Amino acid sequence: MRIMPNTKSLILLVGFAACGFFADRGGVSAADKNQACVETLWPAAKASGITRETFDRAFQGFTPDPEVVEMANYQPEYVKPIGEYIDRVVSDKRIETGKQKLIENKALLDQLEAKYGVDRHILVAIWGVESNFGTQPGDKNIIRSLGTLYCTGTKAKFAKPQIVTALKILQHGDINLEGMNGSWAGAMGHTQFIPTTYIRFAVDQDGDGKRDIWDNVPDALGSTASYLRVSKWQPGQTWGYEVSVPKGVDPKKVNPSTMKTLGDWQKLGFVRVNGEAFPRPNDKATLFSPEGARGPSFLVLNNFRAILHYNTATSYALAVGHLADRLRGDGPFVHPWPTDETHLNLEQRTQLQQLLIAKGLLTGDADGVIGPATLEAVKSYQRSKGLPVDGFPTQTILKDLQAGG
Repeated sequence: MRIMPNTKSLILLVGFAACGFFADRGGVSAADKNQACVETLWPAAKASGITRETFDRAFQGFTPDPEVVEMANYQPEYVKPIGEYIDRVVSDKRIETGKQKLIENKALLDQLEAKYGVDRHILVAIWGVESNFGTQPGDKNIIRSLGTLYCTGTKAKFAKPQIVTALKILQHGDINLEGMNGSWAGAMGHTQFIPTTYIRFAVDQDGDGKRDIWDNVPDALGSTASYLRVSKWQPGQTWGYEVSVPKGVDPKKVNPSTMKTLGDWQKLGFVRVNGEAFPRPNDKATLFSPEGARGPSFLVLNNFRAILHYNTATSYALAVGHLADRLRGDGPFVHPWPTDETHLNLEQRTQLQQLLIAKGLLTGDADGVIGPATLEAVKSYQRSKGLPVDGFPTQTILKDLQAGG
């Protein structure tokens, strides 16, 4: 990092001071500290062809966003089991909306499949998972969010190249500063591209001279198709299959990197849950059993790995693949996700919320999604009963609520 002597330490100190982590002992205002941090970015921006006018306009009045720091450092008290995540992401409402989007955008999706070879159901599934079909793309200014990550040292290594690239996007005119909004981590638009991904793979699908993934559905879905093609998406192939595991086999003991042809897996006793044959037995697959023998298992193919290029979380790739299948008309997984002391199914989570609402500990609708409000409600209930306060929505808590507390 060729910015200033001892730059890394200075960034951390200046950044934490800017956010009020340190008391002001030298009489330097918070605004001056913020500007001092921002200035450490100028050499890299200048070297990348950013004008001073663009730089100053982007950082005018910059102050760190405390919500970004909180989100970046937040350690969830309750880690969602994959079954709960899938239930939330692949909801009936999202399936219904996704099917409508397939109809509304048929002509566009015809074009994208012909040009990029990426399955339309996957494109619409990613759109649904990333921003709920453009209705929840994020409302935080990307420059401020990334500047906060940089100046607080929270994710400075990640943030610096993203900031420089975001400035390039602004300077090119694809979006103005006010419209350059997204997530706390810098993901933007209908399908949530970070700046470096945008600059490399975004496309101007409608030919208007701009690559607008924020307000232009053709550009957003075209950019996603472009990225997946580069990520080695195989046209005409699926992401994977739910399978039945042969008796006596513990899927957790199968090395997740073990790759065999579907035909070889079948010889070992792994078969599709619908009883149909594998259409291409020579396709190579690995076994994915996130809950071991207690939940569904999958033989995942190259296209599953292509989705992982978009987001490295296996739960995300499974959700996208499953939502795409549901949009195509397939049913839910045959094998249920496990329920135990810390694994509640969707019906149980919804009932738990209904009971917490009835006790006045939770407001809003019972949707089965365990978020911060539900966790706080569980804590309040535990405190009222003299129980250990950890916020976990367990079977024991549910049964106690059902019994009237």
